[in-house]
Amino acid sequence: MKNLLWSVEEMKRNDGRAPEELRKMEAKTGIIKRADGSAMFRIGETIAYAAVYGPRELHPKFMQNPEKGLLRCNYNMMAFSGSGDRVRPSANRRSREISMVIEKALEPVLDLTAYPNAVIDIFIELVQTDAGTRCAGICAAAMALADAGIPMKDLVSALSVGYLRNEIVVDINGEEDMNEGATDIAFACLPITGEISLLQVDGEIKKDVLLKALEKAKEAAKKIAEVQRKALKERYHDKHDA
Repeated sequence: MKNLLWSVEEMKRNDGRAPEELRKMEAKTGIIKRADGSAMFRIGETIAYAAVYGPRELHPKFMQNPEKGLLRCNYNMMAFSGSGDRVRPSANRRSREISMVIEKALEPVLDLTAYPNAVIDIFIELVQTDAGTRCAGICAAAMALADAGIPMKDLVSALSVGYLRNEIVVDINGEEDMNEGATDIAFACLPITGEISLLQVDGEIKKDVLLKALEKAKEAAKKIAEVQRKALKERYHDKHDA
């Protein structure tokens, strides 16, 4: 049977990975010249681009807050990005909901009180998708904020963790995500401190299993952070060598 999620012989996943193995990752920064900061993050076949503009004065003025700035995210899944359905290019309710989730995941690393009456805009485009889209968007956005020179107390690293066939698996792919009865956990944290900034559980899972899944997610997030930091360091050296 071709669609088995696990190989009987090797007890591996449908793409050959071990339960705690991440898909191949790639990250770059400074890819959109007109933006104040930008980044690309790829994990498996999911590719996210992020561009940061600001901090800049918030308009209209009635939205300004003299005590703190605003972090505003716009998440968009491009048409024919590989999700299986044609995605409307215009904003929709799901995109707005995910945008708000990403804002909340990123806010803990920023001191928005340093930017009264201002806004930091983040635009995220998913150009290709195979599960873990919001998590890839968070990774790209965190790198873009750092590339923009905005002070951050840490990066934010994110991934999807699954619980299927009584096994915890990190970084689920599209086929695993569609598996009936699977539990999908969207997770983001500050890799240095381990502080969780996003936790969304879709499906049923026991508390003790969830706690084990979170520990595996934190370890995987450290590996993602290494890829993010490497890309930022390469960008820094390129700037100073130019």
